[in-house]
Amino acid sequence: MRKENSYLKYVVSAILFFSIALQISSQNVIKGTIKDAKTKEGLFGVTIAIKGTSTAAITDFDGNFTLKVGDTPLPITVTAYFIGYAQQEITVSSFESPIDIKLKSSEVTLKEVEVAEFRISEKQKQNPLTVESMDVLAIKETPAANFYEGLSHLKGVDMTSASIAFKVINTRGFNSTSPVRSLQIIDGVDNQAPGLNFSLGNFLGAPELDVMKADLIVGASSAFYGPNAFNGVISMTTKNPFQFPGFSASIKAGERDLLEASVRWAQIIKNKAGEDKFAYKLNIFAMRARDWEAYNDSPVYNTDTDKDNPGGYDAVNRYGDENLSVGQNNATSLYEQRNNPGLNRWHRTGYWEKDLVDYNTKNAKASVALHYKLKPETELIYAGNFGTGTTVYQGDNRYSLKDILFFQHRLEVAKKDKYFVRAYTTAEDAGNSYDAVFTSFLLQNQAMDNVTWSTKYRNFWAGAVPGSTPNTEPGGMRGNVQALPGFPVYQWPNPYDFDKANEVMAAYNQSLTLWHSYARDYADKYAGAPRLEPGTPEFEAAFNDIISKRTFKEGGSKFFDRSKLYHVHGEYKLTPKFANITVGANGRMYAPYSEGTIFSDTGGVVIRNYEYGVYSGIEKKFINDKLKMNLTARVDKNQNFNYLFSPAASLVYANTPDNVFRISFSSAVRNPTLQDQYLYYQVGRAILIGNITGYDSLITTESLTTYLNSATPTYDMIEYVSFDKIKPEQVKTIEVGYRGILAKRIFIDLNYYYSFYKNFIGYKLVADVLFNNITQQVAGATFYRIATNASEQVTTQGASAGFSYFFYHKLALMGNYSWNVLNQKSQDPVIPAYNTPVHKFNVGIGARDIITKIRVRDSSFINLDAWGFNINYKWVEGFMFEGSPQFTGYVDTYDLVDAQISYNAKKINTTFKLGASNLLNKMQYQVYGGPLIGRMAYFSILYEPKIK
Repeated sequence: MRKENSYLKYVVSAILFFSIALQISSQNVIKGTIKDAKTKEGLFGVTIAIKGTSTAAITDFDGNFTLKVGDTPLPITVTAYFIGYAQQEITVSSFESPIDIKLKSSEVTLKEVEVAEFRISEKQKQNPLTVESMDVLAIKETPAANFYEGLSHLKGVDMTSASIAFKVINTRGFNSTSPVRSLQIIDGVDNQAPGLNFSLGNFLGAPELDVMKADLIVGASSAFYGPNAFNGVISMTTKNPFQFPGFSASIKAGERDLLEASVRWAQIIKNKAGEDKFAYKLNIFAMRARDWEAYNDSPVYNTDTDKDNPGGYDAVNRYGDENLSVGQNNATSLYEQRNNPGLNRWHRTGYWEKDLVDYNTKNAKASVALHYKLKPETELIYAGNFGTGTTVYQGDNRYSLKDILFFQHRLEVAKKDKYFVRAYTTAEDAGNSYDAVFTSFLLQNQAMDNVTWSTKYRNFWAGAVPGSTPNTEPGGMRGNVQALPGFPVYQWPNPYDFDKANEVMAAYNQSLTLWHSYARDYADKYAGAPRLEPGTPEFEAAFNDIISKRTFKEGGSKFFDRSKLYHVHGEYKLTPKFANITVGANGRMYAPYSEGTIFSDTGGVVIRNYEYGVYSGIEKKFINDKLKMNLTARVDKNQNFNYLFSPAASLVYANTPDNVFRISFSSAVRNPTLQDQYLYYQVGRAILIGNITGYDSLITTESLTTYLNSATPTYDMIEYVSFDKIKPEQVKTIEVGYRGILAKRIFIDLNYYYSFYKNFIGYKLVADVLFNNITQQVAGATFYRIATNASEQVTTQGASAGFSYFFYHKLALMGNYSWNVLNQKSQDPVIPAYNTPVHKFNVGIGARDIITKIRVRDSSFINLDAWGFNINYKWVEGFMFEGSPQFTGYVDTYDLVDAQISYNAKKINTTFKLGASNLLNKMQYQVYGGPLIGRMAYFSILYEPKIK
């Protein structure tokens, strides 16, 4: 043992050598336990504070607490308070012996059954922002398939599923499958992928077994959380090994071949004096499942062909069937209608997503954390995290994130509620990830390019192919159309009867569809290199070759992305007599590295992007601590943009402990992402480019379309446009709210907000066109999608209401409703889509550890002590989802039920849980372009040690 302690000292010394050295000093502390006066069970989450000060502590799961009192002389009066219990004051005269406090319930009882606790902390009640929380118990009890999905039950939350493993959370509008307007942090660390600049949901986050709490801070929050906390923050806190030691494990199995396993081990090591000194934890998580398939065969929104078009159409989840070339696949002019009747518009055959994407979702995560107490309240922490897996991500295209790797390292020294200095780095490796949509284009080009294919198709229709070709007839398919009964004969100089021709073709649409299938068959199989058919060895060989080669550089669709970010953040809280003051600063460096497959880092170009910010806040209480004022100011600077100021102010008034009113002003900024600044990426239909320099003299696609469709085109029809250098987005929000307890049984939370948005970052599709100055025909065109800012300011508003009614012991009825609207529909096409339902609500009922005894006929009782359940009904109104041109459409109104029933075998510290997300298997789209989502039933076993 002595050797082990020596070795431990050596390890700790080595860690300290690379960290901030702090002196170790002793301090006075009050220790004790707080229990329910009736049940004698320890109470978790009770606040105990030195009377008249902000110095406080929270009890652990067994009701234990340690309250640091510093140099405060004895005797000391402390106050213990907890919602649902009578507040109690205790005078402490000695630091030697722990104190034992028993709180009496202040709840009304119903037939001798106590009402459950609210589990709402005073800090949460008095937060100036709208905060929704899932504590460790709510995480355990969620009826959803995992806690991250369970966040969708919270008030004001929009969740979309691009795949089983990739869930997107958003609040207050402007939703997107690339959630750049929300920030996700785990233990204070930004969980974004450095190249994408947003989090991949919880795919690369903390395992559920290690999550202690998830807070969702709704609305503009830059003053509190820094840039990119634009519409909200998801803040997750993992379990500290000092508070949660021991071995934990879980296993979950379910539909769609779901299999999930997780283990956690944490241990505390004491010093010679018997004090907790060092602790560590290890987490390993693995999951597999068969993903939902995206197979939407509806026509892409706002295209001019539908399923009845004989020449095919552009389906949402079929790629490569778009009309990609200027002037090709189009015979709609009056000349073409007369000379090639029935040809109209035609589309390439394309490939369905299911033939291009790996739907075998896998996810593995591992983490280690070392905690060393420099002082009883000061910890030195190292944490390392690793994540990998395969899933589907939806952005402008659909992407297979295959074997992606994610690494994170954090070094931090922190004193609880006083200061912290935190440094971390995040690195990603795209692994074998590729663009599924672009892959389809490259597969088709293996046979022939679009222009050649279209020409072959047209020639077959017109009869200009050898007679030996299958299904070829004299005059081609055009001749078949002209031979239809009643079809008008054209004899110059008599006018051609277009109306009659269209009438006849409409009556014989089935025949036209058959003849187009002949033309397609010819272009695909007999006009050159044959089309690669899914499932054949030729297709597999070509497909594997394409996804193994990098985009642009090697002619494939594979990403190369080994981007990194480096971040340092420090904060210190001052407590002079007149107020509480917080000061802080942070700095970050992005280091994108894609070798030209995503960013414009080719030809030896190295991209580095720096940003930093400083902030300060003051909190002051008035009127016997009933009124709390917060003022916060923050300044941020990115190397490519000007300084930005993000102020915030709030007033929180608690006329009684159970009634809290608040009004706040908050603001946020969002720096353009690396992609907004440096992107250079070919998606097939266009090249996506960033914008930190500005662009001149490009042509709008609308005017180019008018020019191409005109019988007498002139240059006057062409509209040129220029773009200024991109700027950061800004938002300012005014919010009012109320949180309170009514009749000692009902907790309610109401809020209303109004937001002003400026400099929205969006995109504009333009073209660089080469004209033949003699014929005025288009000789060539390259399309670009350029990141730029909207010129108009827009406003949004919304309201939400939530309630929890505790009508029986540990039995609660819960619900929430949200209303969000865009106040005006702007004509500026740059403004991103709102993508948010106007109305949505949740209603749920749940209970845990029900102690009610049910009387049976022989007057005996059945004890339900260990049973629990949770049911949630969710309703979401339909809304228009506007993503890329391929993935824009209407998401229908949908509803679903999540439910679970659990049994806690307390003697073996094990919980058995049977549940299902979308229990009734109502198939629904949550994002346009994504898959239909159905039921996910599961069974799980969770072992957790009893915390001593």
